[in-house]
Amino acid sequence: MRHSVTLVIVAGLILLCGGAAAQATGTTTFNAPYRAFERSEFGVLMSFPNGGGTAVEGAYRYASGKFDIGFKAGFLDTPGPGDVVVLVGAEARQRVITHTIDFPLDGALILGAGGNFVSGNSAILFPVGLSLGRRIDPQGSTVSIVPYVQPTLFLIAGNNVADHVQFALGLGADFRLTRRFDARLSAGLGDDEGVSIGAVWVH
Repeated sequence: MRHSVTLVIVAGLILLCGGAAAQATGTTTFNAPYRAFERSEFGVLMSFPNGGGTAVEGAYRYASGKFDIGFKAGFLDTPGPGDVVVLVGAEARQRVITHTIDFPLDGALILGAGGNFVSGNSAILFPVGLSLGRRIDPQGSTVSIVPYVQPTLFLIAGNNVADHVQFALGLGADFRLTRRFDARLSAGLGDDEGVSIGAVWVH
């Protein structure tokens, strides 16, 4: 029964996905269903929105039992002569699903709060997502991969915000290259499309 309810929720979120800003800071940096670190991690994330521009963010995340919290801050350099957008956000991740024979994926609930701050056009974002994926350990390789999908609902407030409830579908993969280093790729589907890459050191 529990797995049936989970499948219904996941299917509903995916069907609703149409496009939105992604994650707490509005960039297409999504989260795998479980952390790669024991105590903490820090890294640099770069995002490239479909409409142009480049976002650069520093990220730090730490563990607290099965729960972990992350913080991001950076900027989005928009194309043309417009102002630079300041990005600030926080995210929390809690494991809620462990794979079984009947359901082969692990899952985590992702909650966030953050914003994009620029003169006359700031926005506050509150994302709620469900990340689903599973670690793959290729035989004979020291590299492991976590492909995942993260349907996400956003509540958005701010100046000149037309749609206060939006949806996005995040697709990503985390690559464990060494015991201390991860490379991360993710993309957002919908009206606010884009890709992100990241380099993360884990402890």
